[in-house]
Amino acid sequence: QVQLVESGGGLVQAGGSLRLSCAASGSIFSSNVMTWYRQAPGKQRELVAGITSGGRPNYADSVKGRFTISRDSAKNTVYLQMNSLKPEDTGNYYCNGILTTELGPRSYWGQGTQVTVSS
Repeated sequence: QVQLVESGGGLVQAGGSLRLSCAASGSIFSSNVMTWYRQAPGKQRELVAGITSGGRPNYADSVKGRFTISRDSAKNTVYLQMNSLKPEDTGNYYCNGILTTELGPRSYWGQGTQVTVSS
């Protein structure tokens, strides 16, 4: 069974840093695009950052210059380094991966990890 498991969330003061990890496990042939989303209370889920299998990143305007997405394809793991955190970065952060298994490429979601930034 394929799973995505996020970790690294927590409570941090404004200006602080956190590093999120998302590890994919199971019978995975390859991991394609990996993306971080977040959802604040009462708001829609929004894209934060994504990275292609070739390592090309893209970012939401709100996090450019502060967040860095990276991946270790050998470990099927994607990371999100978050610096200069702001209270508006608070939310549940979800990892999404397009993973290829014996069933072909499919979209998988993790269960989320909570990030809370205090002012």
